[in-house]
Amino acid sequence: MGEKNTKDKSKESKQGHLKWWQLSLIGVGCTIGTGYFLGSSIGIKTTGPSIVFAFILAAIGTYIVFNMLARMTAEDPQEGSFCYYAKKGYGKWAGFSCGWNYWCSNILIMGSQLTGLSILSRFWFHQVPLWVFSAGYAILAIIVVLLGTKGFDKIENILAILKTAAILMFIILAATALLGWINGHSDNPSFPHTWDALFPKGWKGFGAAIIYAFYAFGGIEVIGMMAMQLKKKEDAPKAGTNMLIALGIIYVLSLGLVVCMESYHVFSEKESPFVKAMDDYHLPFFPHVFNGAIIIAGFSTMTASLFGVTQLLVTLAEDGDAPKFFAKKLKKWKDLPLPSLGLATAGLLVSIITALLLPGKIYEYITTAAGILLLFNWFFIIISALRLLQLKMWEKVMSIFGNILILAAICGTTLDKEIRPGLYVSIGVVAVIVVISIIINRKAKTQVIS
Repeated sequence: MGEKNTKDKSKESKQGHLKWWQLSLIGVGCTIGTGYFLGSSIGIKTTGPSIVFAFILAAIGTYIVFNMLARMTAEDPQEGSFCYYAKKGYGKWAGFSCGWNYWCSNILIMGSQLTGLSILSRFWFHQVPLWVFSAGYAILAIIVVLLGTKGFDKIENILAILKTAAILMFIILAATALLGWINGHSDNPSFPHTWDALFPKGWKGFGAAIIYAFYAFGGIEVIGMMAMQLKKKEDAPKAGTNMLIALGIIYVLSLGLVVCMESYHVFSEKESPFVKAMDDYHLPFFPHVFNGAIIIAGFSTMTASLFGVTQLLVTLAEDGDAPKFFAKKLKKWKDLPLPSLGLATAGLLVSIITALLLPGKIYEYITTAAGILLLFNWFFIIISALRLLQLKMWEKVMSIFGNILILAAICGTTLDKEIRPGLYVSIGVVAVIVVISIIINRKAKTQVIS
C-alpha cells in the first residue's frame, strides 16, 4: 500500500504544470487540422450551404461528449482517460475495445492528414504523385518523434495560434470582400435564404455530411487525456468549454462566409474551400500564405497523433491489453518506445500504399472511416458517464441527445454511395477488435476457472 502511495505521489510530481488556458490551446492545436481546412470541402459538396447547420449540430454533440469526459476526469483523474472509464464502467473488454479502436482511428486520422497534406502540397507541384508527398511527410513526422517530446506542448501552443490566425485572416478578408472593399466578384454574394438553396441535396445530403462536421472537432478527447497535467484538475471543464466555444464560433462563421461567396458546386476534396472562395478576388498572396499555414498546421496535428498512438500503445501494453513487447523503451534514446513507434509506422506505410493504389477517392474514404471510428469512442464516453456519474435528469437527457447526434452522423454515411466505403472499413476494424476482445475474455475466464 505504501509503494502505491509513493507511486501516486511521484506521478503527481511529474504532472500538474499546465494552466487551463494552456490546455485549451493544446486542444485547439490537436483539433484544427486538414479535417477542417480540407475535409469541410467534402461536406459542402455533399450538402451545400446547410453544412453550416451540420457544424452547429456537431458543436453541440461535441460539447456534450467533452462535458461528460471532463466530469469523469475531474472526479477521477486517470492517465488512461476514456479507456480507463470504459473499463471501470463495463469491464476489461470495454477498455480493450476503446483503446484499440482509438489507436486504429488515429492511424486512419494520420492517413487522412497525410493524404490531405499531399493534396495541399500539389497546389504548387501538380505532377508529383500523392504517395511521394505522403512518404515525405511520414518520414518527417517520425524524425520529430525520434527527437523526443520535450517542449512539444509549447510547440503545439504556437501552432494552435498559427492555425487560429489563418482562419481569422480568412474571416477578415472574406468579410472585406463581401462588403465590396476588394474587387473581383461579379455577382452579389449572400447567404442562401430559401429551402432549396440551403438544402440543394435534401435531407439525404445533409445527413451524409454530418460526419465531416464531427470529424473537424476530432481531438477534444486529447484534453481528457492531458487533463492529468493540469495544475488544477477541476479546471478541465473550463479548458474544454472555452476551447469549444472559440472553435464553434470561428468554424461556423468562416464556413458561413465560404458558402456566401461561392456556389457549392465549385468545391471539391482537392482544394481547401477557403482558398477556393477567394479565387475570384485579386489577392495573389492569399492562396500561397493560407495553403502554407494549413500544411504547417496539418503536419503538427498529424505529428501529435503519432505521439499519441505511440504512447497509447505503451499504456495498453502496461495494462495487459496489448503484448508486453510494446511497452519496451530504449533508455539510451530518451526512453523511446521503439516497438510502439514501429507499429504506428507500419500503419502509416499502409496509408501511403493505399494512397498509391487509390489516389482518386482515398481522402474521402479514409476521412469517413476515421470519423466513424472516432465517434464510436465518443459514444462510449457518454455511456460510460451515464454509468459512472451521478447525473441529473436533464444531464441524462442531454447525454442521450448527444448519442443520438453521434448515431445520426454514423448512419448518415449510408446515404451517400461515394463515402459508404469508409463505413465498411470502420465496421471491419470494429469487428476485428470485438472478435479479439471476445477471444481474450474467454481465455481469461478459462484461466480463472482452471
